[in-house]
Amino acid sequence: MGADAGGGTMSALGSPVRAYDFLLKFLLVGDSDVGKGEILASLQDGAAESPYGHPAGIDYKTTTILLDGRRVKLQLWDTSGQGRFCTIFRSYSRGAQGAILVYDIANRWSFDGINRWIKEIDEHAPGVPKILVGNRLHLAFKRQVPTEQARAYAERLGVTFFEVSSLCNFNITESFTELARTVLLRHGMDRLWRPSKVLSLQDLCCRAVVSCTPVHLVDKLPLPMALRSHLKSFSMANGLNARMMHGRSYSLTTGSSHKRGSLRKVKATRPPQSPPRRCARKSCKVS
Repeated sequence: MGADAGGGTMSALGSPVRAYDFLLKFLLVGDSDVGKGEILASLQDGAAESPYGHPAGIDYKTTTILLDGRRVKLQLWDTSGQGRFCTIFRSYSRGAQGAILVYDIANRWSFDGINRWIKEIDEHAPGVPKILVGNRLHLAFKRQVPTEQARAYAERLGVTFFEVSSLCNFNITESFTELARTVLLRHGMDRLWRPSKVLSLQDLCCRAVVSCTPVHLVDKLPLPMALRSHLKSFSMANGLNARMMHGRSYSLTTGSSHKRGSLRKVKATRPPQSPPRRCARKSCKVS
């Protein structure tokens, strides 16, 4: 079961014949001449022609990215920013799982037009995840849109922000990967590959530390406060201190009161001894 150009159905494919595990449909939206075609042209892999055919004013490209060990195939549709293609945009926005808002950092007018494209997306593809992309970073010497202003705008929208360069192939794949991750997490598809997810070095170190240290003793470790806070959060989030509920002992102690409690526990759990037998000899005394 796959995804067609109109439906864009997301599917997790387990067949070994397939060259991908997930199929997503993304839209590149923005005014004309912001470099959307340049972004597609910078992708070396995939097909440049839709197998279903498409009219003038629509560019199509596929690419496959690797996300946490899973192959995600992206169908990228570039609708022209010209007004006469608005009807085409409405048709091809159906079934889209993500939208890439593109503007030219050297063109202030293209940045101001993002609001209009957001309204179009919310009307014809409501609720899809979005990212904001400032293209043509290689023209930074002609910059008309400050990075800080674009980042603040993206924070107000609640979307991720990237500045990319199709000429240098900078941040192109990274922006697609971030949007694909957001889409798959929203649809709960991450649970399909969670067991085989490769842990980072930081996660491995945190797991090793909290596996032998209860969360209430993390503060006593000779580590910086920031690391101790991260260890406590990691321990509570991953439930690695469940052993505390089973009454296991630990090498670290909190004081003499803890030792006395441990001794009392050991004394209580000692198996009862049989009563001493009365000795037959008169010289034997049982104290």
